Amino acid sequence: MALVEMLMPKMGESVMEGTVLNWLKKIGDKIEQDEAVLEVATDKVDTEIPSLHAGVLVEILAQTGEVVQVGKPIARIETSAEVTATSPKTAPETPAQQPVVANSAPAVVAANNQPAASNRFYSPLVMSIAKEEGISMQELDTVKGTGLEGRVTKQDILAYVKDKKAGKVAAPQVVVQQPVAQTITVKSEPTVEAVKPAVSYSGNADIIEMDRMRKMIAQRMVDSKRISPHVTSFVEADVTNIVQWKNANAKSIKEKEGISVTFTPIFLHAVARALKDYPLINSSVDGDKIIVKKDINLGMAVALPSGNLIVPVIRNADQLNLLGMAHKVNDLAKRARENKLKPDELSDGTYTVSNIGSFGNVMGTPIIMQPQVAILSLGAIVKKPAVIETPQGDLIGIRHMMFLSHSYDHRIVDGALGGSFVRRVADYLERFDASQKLV
Repeated sequence: MALVEMLMPKMGESVMEGTVLNWLKKIGDKIEQDEAVLEVATDKVDTEIPSLHAGVLVEILAQTGEVVQVGKPIARIETSAEVTATSPKTAPETPAQQPVVANSAPAVVAANNQPAASNRFYSPLVMSIAKEEGISMQELDTVKGTGLEGRVTKQDILAYVKDKKAGKVAAPQVVVQQPVAQTITVKSEPTVEAVKPAVSYSGNADIIEMDRMRKMIAQRMVDSKRISPHVTSFVEADVTNIVQWKNANAKSIKEKEGISVTFTPIFLHAVARALKDYPLINSSVDGDKIIVKKDINLGMAVALPSGNLIVPVIRNADQLNLLGMAHKVNDLAKRARENKLKPDELSDGTYTVSNIGSFGNVMGTPIIMQPQVAILSLGAIVKKPAVIETPQGDLIGIRHMMFLSHSYDHRIVDGALGGSFVRRVADYLERFDASQKLV
């Protein structure tokens, strides 16, 4: 008989928390290994979380609507299949459940201005927001909660912060503990803030307050630029052979394989080959150490119906042929748009490719996804006049051209390596065999 904890899994690069949407199992239910137990939402994807163990669900630690950090326990499972489900034991009465005495002393704030511990439960996300906004534990205890059993949700604390900034919330009283066994209530003085220069907006401007998700995205982008000194190299590639091959084979591949052929599998196949040629691009930095990854796991940016982007990962991409890559790309893209990706399909990427050409952009300067050290943007394919070299001499012809934009971390990737890598990707694309058959 063993009791194991089910933890909140990591569901993508830089995803640090998830919100419990719905429990698919209840206490006492038997669970098979890899069977879905609950649904979790992040800022990138909604997905079902399977159990890593078979057994009986004996305790639920995270309620519906609760935000849980990655790695924190969300449930306990009894792994013995012979154990019959029983009702959960009644938890001992906590201080928060004990009757309130009329003359009980108020919560005390220590002399060093550090708040004393509260008997009320707060999720890590709520505590993080309170810390960022300078809200003490005593003040947090005054926030009205709309969650289960009166818990303060993310929406509650954000609404409180908004009202406080708007002057709709009165300053709380602070109780200070003196050296003698006596508490003295002192009204807090208004905080004097530095006067900021007045900003004037015309009537033609809309002022939009960033939501927390946008603040997190902004912070991650700033962190990446701060951590990695970015350099971007550009290469223009002639992909006429690829365009002609796709036009000639798309219909037959659709009929035989049931998949729509796009340029993405061909591009990713070339990137995987180039990463084998330049393994230092497939790495990360840990202090003064370079961690070169042996697995080539390609992340591909997929646009969702909501307008957001998600980056599913193709594991061991270098072991796939062109047909296998096409099937994998179609499958991941389809399930990404349907919010049916599994958590491990969003993690452990070693290199990322973004197709900005789908938005009509010809080139860009992409920001690296930490802790990776490089990222590639693929521009739009454009017809333009180009020089064609032939044994009889050079000619001018209409060719299908595209730009590849390669951003890399200059701490470990110098211009020679970063430029050589993107040039190698372009070489593989230009040497594409237009006579090959995918099926």
